[in-house]
Amino acid sequence: MGRKERSQKEKELRRGDIIDAAERVFFSKGYENSSMDEVAKEAEFSKRTVYMYFSSKEQIYYEIMIRGYRLLIDMLEAGFEEKKPQNAVEELRCIFFSFFRFSQEHAAYFKAIMEYETRDSDQCAGLEDALVEECYQLGEQIFDYLSRALQKGIQERSLRKGLDSEKAALILWACTVGVFNTREKKKEYLRNYHSIDPEEFVTEAFDMMMHLIADKGETEHERKKNS
Repeated sequence: MGRKERSQKEKELRRGDIIDAAERVFFSKGYENSSMDEVAKEAEFSKRTVYMYFSSKEQIYYEIMIRGYRLLIDMLEAGFEEKKPQNAVEELRCIFFSFFRFSQEHAAYFKAIMEYETRDSDQCAGLEDALVEECYQLGEQIFDYLSRALQKGIQERSLRKGLDSEKAALILWACTVGVFNTREKKKEYLRNYHSIDPEEFVTEAFDMMMHLIADKGETEHERKKNS
């Protein structure tokens, strides 16, 4: 390895060390309560060194979200490989529960992505266009899984004819995020006031969403359960 290659490798390692340190700080204290000084201290670099690699705390946050998106995509693809869904509803179930597993096993990344999803576009101002675009493209890749599964269901006639797959994907995504957040933040409320197990709440929510878009108002999973 030549001098130039070694120098580039060292820069990449240092850059990764800073992102690792920022994750520890942001995930423990919260993004809004964290500072670049704390990131530099955690990374054991000077603040000046950190700014050589990242122009702002926001830029590092986007790098963390990109890690989260990639991890989620890996989990979705692993779920498809493991479950090998045979139809659109099975694909949607695989997407839903892979995403749920991600929200539980990687809660900090899930929170970071959810905060990004609800941010105003103005908050991207000043960031590198390539960084913002990568976040956007990774998010769209996840959205495409939903949209394609819905299109497949319409073609199979397991989902309602005339269903707008793109609008339905947006609505399903919003509903899914709401369900996961309710399950996480209202566990005791679900148990104590409605006698609903939080895990059962997630499963029932998926069945209800599928019921609303199913061709005959009943999913295959529901038919098996009721038979």
